[in-house]
This record gives sequence, structure tokens and C-alpha cells, in this order.
Amino acid sequence: MSLLIVIVAGLLPAVALLAYVCWKDPRPEPWPLLLKATLYGVMICLPVSLCELAVLHTFFGGQEPVTFFGSTAEAFLVAAIPEESFKLFALWLTLRRNPYFDEHFDGIVYAVCVGLGFAAIENVVYLFADLENWRATAVARALLAVPGHYAFAVMMGYYYSVWHFCGRTRRAAVSALLVPVMAHGVYDMLALSEKTLPEIGVLSFFILIFFCFKLQKHASQKIMAQVKRDTEQTTFRG
Repeated sequence: MSLLIVIVAGLLPAVALLAYVCWKDPRPEPWPLLLKATLYGVMICLPVSLCELAVLHTFFGGQEPVTFFGSTAEAFLVAAIPEESFKLFALWLTLRRNPYFDEHFDGIVYAVCVGLGFAAIENVVYLFADLENWRATAVARALLAVPGHYAFAVMMGYYYSVWHFCGRTRRAAVSALLVPVMAHGVYDMLALSEKTLPEIGVLSFFILIFFCFKLQKHASQKIMAQVKRDTEQTTFRG
């Protein structure tokens, strides 16, 4: 087995989704800025991991929860809140002095760069953690986990643009973090429930599949809404 193949398998889903969202951009952003956002997503992996370990030891004694309530708390406190908070901080760093952030869809593009930069490294780590079954892990995460991070990023970028361009309301600011945190937390809750509630493991899996389908549909709607908004503004200015 070539370790290079494992790395490529881990990176490919994120690269494909990143290429897709950039292709959807009517006015592409400068590639150095896209690379910068992606690298920010990569760089937050270490502080996120340290934060998650600290929360796990503080609230769970360093042990994986064995109850549904415990796994649900872990899904939000250990994974969703730290990861999405750092992603939002990285997005803010990317956009705070970015002169090219001049369209609603741009928020989604940069957020997806951050989110998939993080997801790509996380994916590779998961594959190396289970090298004996890396193929099955790669397929499962390519279909569920990485698209999940993509959808969370689309939501964050959508509300960040709403906050930036539409009055900077408190509701939009809160939504830029709360919506992806809730989506991420529910995703992880369903994924972890297979371990804590094995008697409904099959049902949990199908609910997770349905939830992921709805996530992608919602993300697609947000993308189309921002593209339409930018197109209408361009037409009005013209």
C-alpha cells in the first residue's frame, strides 16, 4: 500500500468540492486569496485539536461517552462548537481587509475554502488512524463527512455575507456561527448514536443519510440564492 495513495484519497473529496464551488462563482476570486483561506483552514487544525482535547478532559474525563446524552454533548461541545468557531475566526481573518469581498457569493467561496482546508487534513488523519480499513473509511467520509463540512461552510459563508452586506445585524452575526454549529452537532450526534444506541444503529444510519441529503439541498439553495442576488445587483447597476 502506498501512503501517497492514502493521502490523495483523503484530499480528493475536498479538492473536488472546492473546485465545484469555485466553478460556480460568476466572478472568480484571485487564487492567492483562495489559497490563503484554504491554508487558514489547514492551520486551525492544531488549535482545534488542542481545544477539543481540553474540552474532552474537562467535561468527560478524557473518556468517550457511552450514553446517548453523553455522545450528544460530545457532538456539540467537543466537535461542533470548537471547529465552527475556529472556522469563523479564520473566515473573519480572510475577509476583514479583503478588497475582493464585494459580492454575496464571495462569502460562501471563502468559507468553503476554510472549511474544506480543515476537512482535508482531518480526513487524511482519519485514514491514517485506520490504515487497515482505509478504503472503507475513505468512501464513507467522502460521501458523508467531507460534504458535511462543505455544507456547514456554505451556511457560514451565506450568513457572513448577509451580515456584511445587509446591515450587520446581530441576527445574521449569530446565525453565521449558530447555524453551522447546530448542523454540525446534529450530524455528529447521529453518527455517534450508532455506538451508544446500537439497537437502533441501522435506523440512525438512514436518518444520517437523509440528514446529509437535506444538508446538501439546503447548501445548494443558499448558493443559488447568493448567485441570483449578485446577478440582480449587477443587472441593476448596468
